[in-house]
Amino acid sequence: MANQLEEVARALVAEGKGILAADESTPTIKKRFDSIGVESTEENRRAYRELLFTTPDAEHHISGVILFDETTRQTTRDGTPFIQLLKSKGIIPGIKVDAGAKPLALAPGEKVTEGLDGLRQRLVEYRAIGCGFAKWRAVIAIDEARGLPSDYCLEVNAHALARYAALAIEGGLVPIVEPEVLMDGPHSIEVCERVTERALRRVFACLAEQRVPLEQILLKPNMVISGSDCPQQAGPEEVAAATVRCFRRVVPAAVPGIVFLSGGQSDVQATENLNAINRLYPDLPWQMSFSYGRALQAPALKAWLGRQANAAAAQRAYYKRASLNGAARYGTYTAEMEAA
Repeated sequence: MANQLEEVARALVAEGKGILAADESTPTIKKRFDSIGVESTEENRRAYRELLFTTPDAEHHISGVILFDETTRQTTRDGTPFIQLLKSKGIIPGIKVDAGAKPLALAPGEKVTEGLDGLRQRLVEYRAIGCGFAKWRAVIAIDEARGLPSDYCLEVNAHALARYAALAIEGGLVPIVEPEVLMDGPHSIEVCERVTERALRRVFACLAEQRVPLEQILLKPNMVISGSDCPQQAGPEEVAAATVRCFRRVVPAAVPGIVFLSGGQSDVQATENLNAINRLYPDLPWQMSFSYGRALQAPALKAWLGRQANAAAAQRAYYKRASLNGAARYGTYTAEMEAA
């Protein structure tokens, strides 16, 4: 089992490839659909996911797809289960298993991710239906005026991430460990770097305490970037330098790969920053990849607008972003590719 999990982890960060995060919860995908004037019905959600999953040649740049529970049980219009479809294209299906971030008791402004109750049984079920990996997201907010994040918040979220990772490995699924330091706020890139380092130190300490073999996990962190309301926005080279400096300090070399979340970055910005990391730092001990949701899907959503007649155009938009991020995996992306 250990060798199998290591093989899956390495396959998810294969050169030139990354992960599509299509695991939006029902409230989150409703917001996405609201932005294009489409009702969030089960059929519309199914049709949209089918559009993404059947995009021709996407498997050249997409190694895995993170699914929401509802999506694992859906099929294409011709009745093919989504999980079976993805596996037939050489794409590894994965599953979001946390129950969302909830207010942390006695810690105003902070959250803790729930979902450990019954997780062992759910992981067994997901593996039985064909999933190869799982994902759990923790959210860390920065508020300098209030002294956030607190050590308490970092500790409880790191502990939950490690508990989840241990259960996932026991259940035969590669755990993607996602501690997201949110970009919301006016903080500088220097503050983001300090908080990200604090968060990752606690995560890896807890993973060690929970006996999690790092060769069998993937890390899904934020990049070290300026807060969204910071008046001085760091460019790609500064983001790359701060991110790599931070990870060199705290991420063990045993981890096979780092699959960045886009975390509110625009689709172009997420590609530019990933490209800078791989172009400027080609000899890191980890594969530096992507696990993007909105940064892969936004152009496809705008092209689709809920109309079957637009499906081909939406697939072209999705494929383009997947291929551009595939180039960023090699550090060969250029701005000119956007117009091609």
